Amino acid sequence: MKSLFSLLLMCSFLTVPGVAGTDAPAPVYELRIYTVLPGKMPDMLARFRDHTCALFEKHGMVNIGYWLPVKAEDQNKLYYVVKHASRDAAKASWTGFVNDPDWIKARDASEAAGKIVAGIESTYLAETDYSPGVPALTGAHVYELRTYVCNEGKLATLDARFRDHTLKLFAKHGMTNLPYWHPTDADKGAGKTLVYLLAHQSVDAAKASFDGFRQDPDWVKARTASEQAGPILVSPPASVFLAPVDFSKLQ
Repeated sequence: MKSLFSLLLMCSFLTVPGVAGTDAPAPVYELRIYTVLPGKMPDMLARFRDHTCALFEKHGMVNIGYWLPVKAEDQNKLYYVVKHASRDAAKASWTGFVNDPDWIKARDASEAAGKIVAGIESTYLAETDYSPGVPALTGAHVYELRTYVCNEGKLATLDARFRDHTLKLFAKHGMTNLPYWHPTDADKGAGKTLVYLLAHQSVDAAKASFDGFRQDPDWVKARTASEQAGPILVSPPASVFLAPVDFSKLQ
């Protein structure tokens, strides 16, 4: 009788919302890229610094990082990442934010001399099982956003290579692993795309790290083994170097 009671008690815990072991919604990240109109980046940054970041937190979003591209010709773009408790929570947060009188006031004031934003790209992202999350970092860094698009059916192979080899080799060669994600929506590459962030001491340090990584016999061996059944990637990875703005939590 005692064992039957214990079994029933355990089952009840497995079905109670919020108890470990249930199918609670997983957190999601959101990568947003703003294309800013010419000459308007100072206004854009001031609005985020003075208003938007705090309003995001008010409405349940977690600010992760804000960056401008290192390349001067790309500095009309603002990249940032926020974290949501779930996809439904994201929808609720954005609804609350856009209808917040404080946001409307800040937006209207910042656009008194004209619109600021030319376009916004949003991608929802789920962490991979091997993602280290967002570690605490000290000192100044340059960040690298990398995107890999796989051939059909090859994402699991790429994940295995990162899980078993690549992350450790990146760390060996002086790179700091940050979150690794998969897009959640088909039109953003779900099922075939890996997106991740690295931190480097500088762009030159990043180049030196990758030179050492690519020549590492352990990497050559892992890459060769993973591609015995054919190439994994559709094309070489896309890479953007990013510098944190002054109000970014990640520096």
